[in-house]
Amino acid sequence: MSPNTVTSYVHDIRAFLEWYGEQGGAGALSVTRDDVIAYLGCRERFAKTSQARALSALRSFYNWLLSEEEIQVNPCDLIDAPKLGRHLPDVLSVQEVTDIIESVDLGSWKGLRDRAILEVLYGCGLRVSEAVSLQLSDIFFGDSFIRVIGKGDKQRIVPMGESAFEALKNYLACRPEPADRRTAETVFLNRSGRPLSRISVFNMVKYQAMAAGVNKEISPHSFRHSFATHLIENGADLRAVQEMLGHESILTTEIYTHIDSATWQKSVLEHHPLVHSGDSADKAALKQ
Repeated sequence: MSPNTVTSYVHDIRAFLEWYGEQGGAGALSVTRDDVIAYLGCRERFAKTSQARALSALRSFYNWLLSEEEIQVNPCDLIDAPKLGRHLPDVLSVQEVTDIIESVDLGSWKGLRDRAILEVLYGCGLRVSEAVSLQLSDIFFGDSFIRVIGKGDKQRIVPMGESAFEALKNYLACRPEPADRRTAETVFLNRSGRPLSRISVFNMVKYQAMAAGVNKEISPHSFRHSFATHLIENGADLRAVQEMLGHESILTTEIYTHIDSATWQKSVLEHHPLVHSGDSADKAALKQ
Protein backbone atom coordinates (compact mmCIF):
# COMPACT_ATOMS: atom_id res chain seq x y z
CA MET A 1 0.00 0.00 0.00
CA SER A 2 1.03 3.62 -0.46
CA PRO A 3 2.57 5.45 2.52
CA ASN A 4 -0.53 7.67 2.75
CA THR A 5 -2.80 4.61 2.97
CA VAL A 6 -0.61 3.06 5.67
CA THR A 7 -0.69 6.29 7.68
CA SER A 8 -4.49 6.49 7.36
CA TYR A 9 -4.97 2.85 8.39
CA VAL A 10 -2.74 3.24 11.45
CA HIS A 11 -4.67 6.36 12.44
CA ASP A 12 -8.00 4.53 12.09
CA ILE A 13 -6.84 1.54 14.14
CA ARG A 14 -5.50 3.75 16.92
CA ALA A 15 -8.71 5.78 16.98
CA PHE A 16 -10.76 2.58 17.36
CA LEU A 17 -8.57 1.14 20.13
CA GLU A 18 -8.68 4.44 22.04
CA TRP A 19 -12.48 4.47 21.76
CA TYR A 20 -12.64 0.82 22.82
CA GLY A 21 -10.48 1.52 25.87
CA GLU A 22 -12.76 4.39 26.86
CA GLN A 23 -15.70 1.95 26.75
CA GLY A 24 -13.96 -0.31 29.27
CA GLY A 25 -12.59 -2.74 26.71
CA ALA A 26 -9.91 -5.16 27.88
CA GLY A 27 -7.62 -4.81 24.85
CA ALA A 28 -7.42 -5.43 21.12
CA LEU A 29 -7.68 -9.22 21.45
CA SER A 30 -11.05 -9.06 23.23
CA VAL A 31 -12.87 -7.01 20.55
CA THR A 32 -16.11 -8.53 19.28
CA ARG A 33 -18.25 -7.98 16.21
CA ASP A 34 -20.74 -5.99 18.32
CA ASP A 35 -17.93 -3.68 19.45
CA VAL A 36 -16.98 -2.89 15.84
CA ILE A 37 -20.63 -2.29 14.90
CA ALA A 38 -21.07 0.01 17.93
CA TYR A 39 -17.97 1.97 16.93
CA LEU A 40 -19.13 2.43 13.35
CA GLY A 41 -22.51 3.54 14.69
CA CYS A 42 -20.76 6.30 16.66
CA ARG A 43 -19.18 7.49 13.40
CA GLU A 44 -22.40 7.96 11.44
CA ARG A 45 -21.75 11.70 11.31
CA PHE A 46 -18.56 10.99 9.33
CA ALA A 47 -18.52 10.58 5.56
CA LYS A 48 -19.29 7.07 4.30
CA THR A 49 -15.84 6.90 2.76
CA SER A 50 -14.28 7.47 6.21
CA GLN A 51 -16.48 4.76 7.74
CA ALA A 52 -15.58 2.33 4.96
CA ARG A 53 -11.85 3.06 5.35
CA ALA A 54 -12.03 2.53 9.12
CA LEU A 55 -13.71 -0.85 8.61
CA SER A 56 -11.14 -1.82 5.98
CA ALA A 57 -8.28 -0.86 8.33
CA LEU A 58 -9.75 -2.88 11.20
CA ARG A 59 -10.45 -5.88 8.95
CA SER A 60 -6.80 -5.83 7.77
CA PHE A 61 -5.52 -5.50 11.33
CA TYR A 62 -7.58 -8.41 12.62
CA ASN A 63 -6.71 -10.56 9.59
CA TRP A 64 -3.10 -10.06 10.62
CA LEU A 65 -3.88 -11.06 14.23
CA LEU A 66 -5.70 -14.10 12.82
CA SER A 67 -2.65 -15.08 10.76
CA GLU A 68 -0.49 -14.69 13.87
CA GLU A 69 -2.91 -17.01 15.71
CA GLU A 70 -3.59 -14.36 18.35
CA ILE A 71 -7.35 -14.63 17.73
CA GLN A 72 -9.66 -17.30 16.35
CA VAL A 73 -12.23 -15.12 14.55
CA ASN A 74 -12.01 -11.76 12.78
CA PRO A 75 -14.61 -9.53 14.51
CA CYS A 76 -15.06 -7.59 11.26
CA ASP A 77 -16.35 -10.61 9.36
CA LEU A 78 -19.94 -10.33 8.11
CA ILE A 79 -19.98 -6.54 8.62
CA ASP A 80 -20.97 -4.78 5.42
CA ALA A 81 -19.21 -1.56 4.45
CA PRO A 82 -21.41 1.51 3.80
CA LYS A 83 -22.71 1.82 0.26
CA LEU A 84 -20.61 4.57 -1.27
CA GLY A 85 -22.36 5.10 -4.59
CA ARG A 86 -20.53 7.00 -7.34
CA HIS A 87 -19.28 10.45 -6.42
CA LEU A 88 -19.11 12.98 -9.23
CA PRO A 89 -16.22 15.31 -8.36
CA ASP A 90 -16.38 19.06 -8.87
CA VAL A 91 -14.87 20.06 -12.19
CA LEU A 92 -13.34 23.38 -13.18
CA SER A 93 -14.12 24.87 -16.56
CA VAL A 94 -11.26 25.49 -18.97
CA GLN A 95 -11.62 29.22 -18.28
CA GLU A 96 -11.45 28.68 -14.51
CA VAL A 97 -8.31 26.57 -14.86
CA THR A 98 -6.76 29.25 -17.06
CA ASP A 99 -7.72 32.01 -14.62
CA ILE A 100 -6.17 30.16 -11.66
CA ILE A 101 -2.92 29.38 -13.51
CA GLU A 102 -2.59 32.92 -14.80
CA SER A 103 -3.27 34.41 -11.35
CA VAL A 104 0.19 33.31 -10.19
CA ASP A 105 2.68 36.15 -9.81
CA LEU A 106 5.73 35.15 -11.87
CA GLY A 107 7.96 37.81 -10.35
CA SER A 108 9.77 35.37 -8.04
CA TRP A 109 11.15 31.81 -8.07
CA LYS A 110 8.24 30.80 -5.83
CA GLY A 111 5.74 32.04 -8.39
CA LEU A 112 7.52 30.15 -11.16
CA ARG A 113 7.43 27.02 -9.00
CA ASP A 114 3.73 27.36 -8.22
CA ARG A 115 2.93 27.95 -11.90
CA ALA A 116 4.87 24.79 -12.81
CA ILE A 117 2.99 22.76 -10.18
CA LEU A 118 -0.40 23.91 -11.47
CA GLU A 119 0.66 23.18 -15.04
CA VAL A 120 1.64 19.57 -14.27
CA LEU A 121 -1.42 18.97 -12.07
CA TYR A 122 -3.71 19.98 -14.93
CA GLY A 123 -1.58 19.39 -18.02
CA CYS A 124 -0.45 15.91 -16.97
CA GLY A 125 -3.27 14.86 -14.62
CA LEU A 126 -0.99 14.17 -11.66
CA ARG A 127 -2.10 13.40 -8.13
CA VAL A 128 -0.66 15.85 -5.59
CA SER A 129 1.50 13.07 -4.08
CA GLU A 130 2.88 12.32 -7.54
CA ALA A 131 3.69 15.98 -8.17
CA VAL A 132 5.58 16.54 -4.89
CA SER A 133 7.58 13.33 -5.37
CA LEU A 134 8.53 14.11 -8.99
CA GLN A 135 12.28 13.72 -9.63
CA LEU A 136 14.52 15.52 -12.12
CA SER A 137 15.28 12.16 -13.74
CA ASP A 138 11.53 11.73 -14.40
CA ILE A 139 11.40 14.71 -16.76
CA PHE A 140 12.35 14.05 -20.39
CA PHE A 141 12.40 17.44 -22.10
CA GLY A 142 13.78 16.02 -25.33
CA ASP A 143 10.76 13.75 -25.79
CA SER A 144 8.21 15.98 -24.00
CA PHE A 145 6.99 13.47 -21.44
CA ILE A 146 7.33 12.75 -17.74
CA ARG A 147 7.58 9.47 -15.90
CA VAL A 148 5.16 9.22 -12.99
CA ILE A 149 5.46 6.86 -10.03
CA GLY A 150 1.86 6.28 -8.97
CA LYS A 151 0.03 4.15 -6.43
CA GLY A 152 1.71 0.86 -5.66
CA ASP A 153 4.95 2.17 -7.20
CA LYS A 154 3.47 1.65 -10.66
CA GLN A 155 5.12 3.69 -13.41
CA ARG A 156 3.38 5.41 -16.28
CA ILE A 157 4.47 7.76 -19.04
CA VAL A 158 2.50 10.97 -19.50
CA PRO A 159 2.99 13.39 -22.43
CA MET A 160 3.89 16.94 -21.47
CA GLY A 161 2.20 19.80 -23.30
CA GLU A 162 3.93 23.01 -24.29
CA SER A 163 2.59 24.99 -21.31
CA ALA A 164 3.85 22.45 -18.76
CA PHE A 165 7.12 22.11 -20.69
CA GLU A 166 7.83 25.87 -20.56
CA ALA A 167 6.66 26.27 -16.96
CA LEU A 168 8.98 23.50 -15.75
CA LYS A 169 11.97 24.87 -17.67
CA ASN A 170 11.40 28.38 -16.29
CA TYR A 171 11.16 27.08 -12.71
CA LEU A 172 14.18 24.76 -12.95
CA ALA A 173 16.30 27.68 -14.12
CA CYS A 174 15.85 29.29 -10.68
CA ARG A 175 15.13 26.25 -8.48
CA PRO A 176 16.53 26.63 -4.94
CA GLU A 177 19.68 24.81 -3.94
CA PRO A 178 18.74 21.39 -2.46
CA ALA A 179 19.30 21.07 1.28
CA ASP A 180 21.17 17.76 1.01
CA ARG A 181 21.90 14.81 -1.27
CA ARG A 182 18.58 13.16 -0.47
CA THR A 183 16.67 16.08 -1.98
CA ALA A 184 19.07 16.75 -4.85
CA GLU A 185 16.74 15.09 -7.38
CA THR A 186 13.41 16.40 -6.03
CA VAL A 187 11.84 18.83 -8.49
CA PHE A 188 9.62 20.97 -6.26
CA LEU A 189 11.44 22.41 -3.25
CA ASN A 190 10.57 24.93 -0.55
CA ARG A 191 12.72 27.91 0.35
CA SER A 192 14.85 25.70 2.63
CA GLY A 193 15.68 23.40 -0.26
CA ARG A 194 13.54 20.56 1.08
CA PRO A 195 10.71 18.73 -0.70
CA LEU A 196 7.46 20.64 -0.85
CA SER A 197 4.70 19.08 1.25
CA ARG A 198 1.23 18.08 0.07
CA ILE A 199 -0.29 20.55 2.54
CA SER A 200 1.73 23.39 1.01
CA VAL A 201 0.33 22.55 -2.42
CA PHE A 202 -3.23 22.40 -1.01
CA ASN A 203 -2.80 25.86 0.53
CA MET A 204 -1.27 27.27 -2.65
CA VAL A 205 -4.15 25.99 -4.79
CA LYS A 206 -6.77 27.48 -2.47
CA TYR A 207 -4.91 30.82 -2.40
CA GLN A 208 -4.63 31.00 -6.20
CA ALA A 209 -8.30 30.07 -6.63
CA MET A 210 -9.24 33.01 -4.37
CA ALA A 211 -6.87 35.28 -6.28
CA ALA A 212 -8.54 34.23 -9.54
CA GLY A 213 -12.04 34.79 -8.16
CA VAL A 214 -13.00 31.11 -8.50
CA ASN A 215 -15.54 30.50 -5.76
CA LYS A 216 -15.54 26.70 -5.72
CA GLU A 217 -14.38 24.27 -3.06
CA ILE A 218 -11.33 22.94 -4.85
CA SER A 219 -8.15 21.04 -4.10
CA PRO A 220 -5.12 19.95 -6.15
CA HIS A 221 -7.18 16.90 -7.17
CA SER A 222 -9.69 19.23 -8.88
CA PHE A 223 -7.11 19.82 -11.62
CA ARG A 224 -6.76 16.07 -12.19
CA HIS A 225 -10.57 15.70 -12.37
CA SER A 226 -10.77 18.62 -14.78
CA PHE A 227 -7.92 17.25 -16.91
CA ALA A 228 -9.74 13.92 -17.39
CA THR A 229 -13.16 15.48 -17.98
CA HIS A 230 -11.89 17.96 -20.56
CA LEU A 231 -10.06 15.19 -22.43
CA ILE A 232 -13.21 13.07 -22.66
CA GLU A 233 -15.35 16.07 -23.61
CA ASN A 234 -12.99 16.63 -26.51
CA GLY A 235 -13.20 13.05 -27.74
CA ALA A 236 -10.20 11.36 -26.11
CA ASP A 237 -10.28 7.56 -26.00
CA LEU A 238 -11.31 6.24 -22.58
CA ARG A 239 -8.47 3.70 -22.52
CA ALA A 240 -5.93 6.43 -23.25
CA VAL A 241 -7.31 8.54 -20.40
CA GLN A 242 -7.13 5.49 -18.11
CA GLU A 243 -3.43 5.09 -18.95
CA MET A 244 -2.76 8.79 -18.43
CA LEU A 245 -4.42 8.78 -15.00
CA GLY A 246 -2.89 5.50 -13.90
CA HIS A 247 -6.26 3.92 -13.04
CA GLU A 248 -6.05 0.17 -12.48
CA SER A 249 -9.67 -0.30 -13.55
CA ILE A 250 -11.45 1.38 -16.46
CA LEU A 251 -14.54 1.58 -14.23
CA THR A 252 -12.77 4.28 -12.21
CA THR A 253 -12.12 6.27 -15.38
CA GLU A 254 -15.73 5.89 -16.53
CA ILE A 255 -16.89 8.28 -13.82
CA TYR A 256 -15.70 11.09 -16.09
CA THR A 257 -18.07 9.98 -18.82
CA HIS A 258 -20.90 10.47 -16.31
CA ILE A 259 -19.69 14.00 -15.62
CA ASP A 260 -19.77 14.70 -19.35
CA SER A 261 -23.28 13.21 -19.57
CA ALA A 262 -24.45 15.45 -16.75
CA THR A 263 -23.10 18.45 -18.64
CA TRP A 264 -24.93 17.76 -21.89
CA GLN A 265 -28.10 16.68 -20.06
CA LYS A 266 -28.20 20.02 -18.28
CA SER A 267 -27.67 21.80 -21.61
CA VAL A 268 -30.57 19.89 -23.20
CA LEU A 269 -32.91 20.71 -20.33
CA GLU A 270 -31.93 24.37 -20.46
CA HIS A 271 -32.51 24.74 -24.20
CA HIS A 272 -35.17 22.21 -25.17
CA PRO A 273 -38.39 24.02 -26.21
CA LEU A 274 -40.64 21.73 -24.13
CA VAL A 275 -38.91 22.90 -20.96
CA HIS A 276 -39.67 26.54 -21.72
CA SER A 277 -43.10 26.13 -23.29
CA GLY A 278 -46.06 23.78 -23.10
CA ASP A 279 -47.81 22.38 -20.07
CA SER A 280 -46.22 21.14 -16.89
CA ALA A 281 -46.87 17.49 -17.80
CA ASP A 282 -44.64 17.86 -20.88
CA LYS A 283 -41.88 19.40 -18.78
CA ALA A 284 -42.07 16.73 -16.10
CA ALA A 285 -42.00 13.97 -18.73
CA LEU A 286 -38.90 15.40 -20.41
CA LYS A 287 -37.01 15.83 -17.15
CA GLN A 288 -37.72 12.21 -16.25
